[in-house]
Amino acid sequence: MFDISFTEILIIAVIALVVLGPERLPQVARTLGHLFGRAQRYVNDVKSDIQREMELDELRKLKTSVQEAAHSLESTVRAEMNQHQGVTGATETESTIATTSVATPGTATETSPPSDSPATPIKPAKPLDRSKPDPDDAAGADVARS
Repeated sequence: MFDISFTEILIIAVIALVVLGPERLPQVARTLGHLFGRAQRYVNDVKSDIQREMELDELRKLKTSVQEAAHSLESTVRAEMNQHQGVTGATETESTIATTSVATPGTATETSPPSDSPATPIKPAKPLDRSKPDPDDAAGADVARS
């Protein structure tokens, strides 16, 4: 802060001793020490506040850049999903057009698209139990007899 050498401090102390006298010099030195300490704390507080504001500003910039990247990623994903849904929708439309027949003059026939559900319900298969032979299975009967 200030560039004061030891000799300059010594000269100031001798002048203060002559001007103030030996009785008041310790009290003035103590008061100056307290004031100097307060000034140092104030300067340190201002420095830390400035540092905190700079870090906060950097964090705000980082937050903004991360949010922009997130929005960009989100819009890209949405565009890809919309494009995929558009391709899927076009394929479904083409298959629907291909499965419906056009009525020819004089005929009124319509074909329906193939159904995804079978006419008879499918029962889930039973797990195979190899410890007991199946009486309906000829091979199992042979194995059980041997």
